Amino acid sequence: MKMPQLLILLLTLVHMAASFPTNGRALPGQGKHASWDDVNVVAHGLLQLGQGLKEHVDKTKAQMRDVSTKLKAFNSTVAELERRQRERDEALKAGGAGGEEREKMAAELAEEVRAKVEEVKKQNENISSRMDKLEEKVDEVLTVPQLDSNYSDPSGVPLIQRLMAAQNRRIDELVEKIKQQQSKLEKQSVHLQALQSKVAHKRVKSHRRRDEETALRGEVEQSKDTSGLARDCQDLFVRGQRASGVYTIQPENSQPFSVLCEMTSEGGWTVIQKRQDGSQKFNQPWESYKRGFGSLNGEFWLGLENIHSLSRQGQYVLQVELSDQAGEQQAARYRFQLDGEEKKFALHLEQETSSGAQEEIMTTESPGLPFSTADRDNDLAADVNCAELLSGGWWFSSCGESNLNGRYPRRPSLLRRQQSRRQAMFWTTTKGQNNSLQTTLLKIAPATIKQ
Repeated sequence: MKMPQLLILLLTLVHMAASFPTNGRALPGQGKHASWDDVNVVAHGLLQLGQGLKEHVDKTKAQMRDVSTKLKAFNSTVAELERRQRERDEALKAGGAGGEEREKMAAELAEEVRAKVEEVKKQNENISSRMDKLEEKVDEVLTVPQLDSNYSDPSGVPLIQRLMAAQNRRIDELVEKIKQQQSKLEKQSVHLQALQSKVAHKRVKSHRRRDEETALRGEVEQSKDTSGLARDCQDLFVRGQRASGVYTIQPENSQPFSVLCEMTSEGGWTVIQKRQDGSQKFNQPWESYKRGFGSLNGEFWLGLENIHSLSRQGQYVLQVELSDQAGEQQAARYRFQLDGEEKKFALHLEQETSSGAQEEIMTTESPGLPFSTADRDNDLAADVNCAELLSGGWWFSSCGESNLNGRYPRRPSLLRRQQSRRQAMFWTTTKGQNNSLQTTLLKIAPATIKQ
């Protein structure tokens, strides 16, 4: 039975009781009290009122139990969230990787706890409102003027009052419990804010650590970019390359450039000159010999600047491999050094081994032989420009020892004339014979290469 209906019933009973005669004389044969039927009616009404109040109180108790159950569930949820937060905090401490995912999870956790707190606050407000209304209605019932003691059941009203007082005590206890739960929620909210502050602090630290790692990776990558290329072909060989071919290298304090690498059982050789079929013109000016010309897949000159950048890295050896028109092959090896342009790319050689090729192929004085071209006469001959006379650029002392950059002999008939023979690439034996060459190969490697 709803509370307004109970109030109406109570007021009706009070009105009926008031209609009974309370003053004057009693009728003959009647007592001073109301009739038993009237008392039964009033008692029955009070009983219905008590039952209605009991039902309402039971319903309120059920609602309170639901609230208590929800609060317990919320407490367990908050405890679980705290446990998960601690685990995530430990995971954050354990490693710096995956920072963004952990930050997202922490944000989701904070949002979930915040939603739970808001939900419980709304439930508390709803319950408090309903409890206030219930207290008001109970107070209204208790303040209704009581029936005259002459026309009421002496034991009914005090019983109802005791029941309502007990119910009020229970309600007060529930309200107190709700206040305690609300206090706990406020403490948990403060704790949650502290956790959020910690998460924000860890997020800042994670961002800072990630920025430092990114900067470190950038420095490492930059270091790899600057030092990732090999210094020469022998460096490629040491790194595991075994196939001959064209590679890009970067000597120390130099720009990268492409070279032809010849990989042998000894190691990696950097080819600086190759001639095999006359497809490339070698009668070039100074700037061309300085920068290099030709094709690395055919005939070429690597360039004096590139050769110098290799030579200045340490002790190098020069391997000279020749073959003549008769098919005879010769080879010689020298300790090798090449000066820079300020010293006219002077060549320093000291022969180590020879397999038939004579010293006159490449010999130098102690100061070194400067490089000479037709437009830059640096040879040691006083009255003639050897490069212009013999064609091609070379380290000339006089004009008669060797010239491996001369014209390529296309037809044997061209070699019958002495002048044509002198302009072709040649080397002079110890017997004074000028042998015309078919192929030439000049290659260098660090002196540590296997013999």
